Amino acid sequence: MMPKGEPIIEVKDLTAGYGDMVILRDIHFEVHTGEIFGILGGSGCGKSTLLKHMIGLVPPRKGIVLIDGIDMVTARGADRVAVLKKIGVSYQSGALFGSMTLLENISLVLEEFTELPPEAIAMVARMRLKAVDLQDAAYKLPSELSGGMKKRAAIARALAVDPKILFLDEPSAGLDPITAAQLDRLILDLSDSLQLTFVIVTHELSSIFAVTDRVILLEKQHKTIIARGKADELRESDDPAVRQFFNRQADGIRSP
Repeated sequence: MMPKGEPIIEVKDLTAGYGDMVILRDIHFEVHTGEIFGILGGSGCGKSTLLKHMIGLVPPRKGIVLIDGIDMVTARGADRVAVLKKIGVSYQSGALFGSMTLLENISLVLEEFTELPPEAIAMVARMRLKAVDLQDAAYKLPSELSGGMKKRAAIARALAVDPKILFLDEPSAGLDPITAAQLDRLILDLSDSLQLTFVIVTHELSSIFAVTDRVILLEKQHKTIIARGKADELRESDDPAVRQFFNRQADGIRSP
């Protein structure tokens, strides 16, 4: 599938690290409007580090991240609030507040970033729960939910302020295959119905092949992107390390 629209995210010449350690260097790519874009790689390759830089939690050592034309590094005040409203984030753990119901978790975001009255906040929060098929769980606490329901609740909260882009960190982690496939279907449905752009950090091959339009593959040793393109085409890459990842091969094991 070709890119669906103009670039909505631009990562340019990004180098990232902590202390004296460089985690990523010379990272550059674009995400196009309406795409489901995957950030892939093995453990410790810098996937989560890249995500944190893209959503503005950590400034890069070098380079820039543009979200809809706004620099996440330098944006301040009203400009930063404006760009934060364009994105929603669902973390691997869900990061739901355990003492609050699902309705309250979503309402909190709306109270922080909008000036809607309480009645409108409650209505919008219910709409977001309905979008992920959790309308009947509005008054449940996170501890009362299954793993799959927690993932969907986190997506509902990420949708709270009607963002253009959703960042999902390992959305299928810890889920059984059937529940993971249901979550993949939800991502595709939201992409179609809400015209959202998704950036998904994952190493789950089934989800990668099921939902992504394009991907980049990070590699720990080289600290950079070693492959980019459509996941099914990268299975036949000329690079042995890329083929190994996309065919789930351990070192020294040949394909049948």
